[in-house]
Amino acid sequence: MNDFNQQVIDEFRANEGRVGGMFGKAHLLLLTTTGAKSGKQATTPLMYVPDGDRQIVIASSGGADKHPAWYHNLRATPNATVEVGTDTFEAGAVALEGEERDQLYARMVAQAPQFAEYEAKTTRRIPVIALVRAGS
Repeated sequence: MNDFNQQVIDEFRANEGRVGGMFGKAHLLLLTTTGAKSGKQATTPLMYVPDGDRQIVIASSGGADKHPAWYHNLRATPNATVEVGTDTFEAGAVALEGEERDQLYARMVAQAPQFAEYEAKTTRRIPVIALVRAGS
């Protein structure tokens, strides 16, 4: 994990899920996945779109041509721990497709316009993932 992500994680946990700076007005969650190769737990701060009882995350990797590690981890083990504010829960990950995927990606762009730039920077289809609370 890089120092920037660790600082965001520390600030999130110290301030009941609130983070300043570039994430000050964003919906932010912490996603803890199990490493696809290592089997170790890894936590990643991610912007999300609330969608009813689901949290929608985008595997944009800033527009890179490769999917982020957390996405590969979820493909291998589609269960994760999610932290939203002071709430921590287990969730299943569901890859969204078609019109639903496109509508939710557009909602993220409306919330955070840089996601339009990420999509323009890459030829890959950026995955959109619904995190669904276990037992929902």
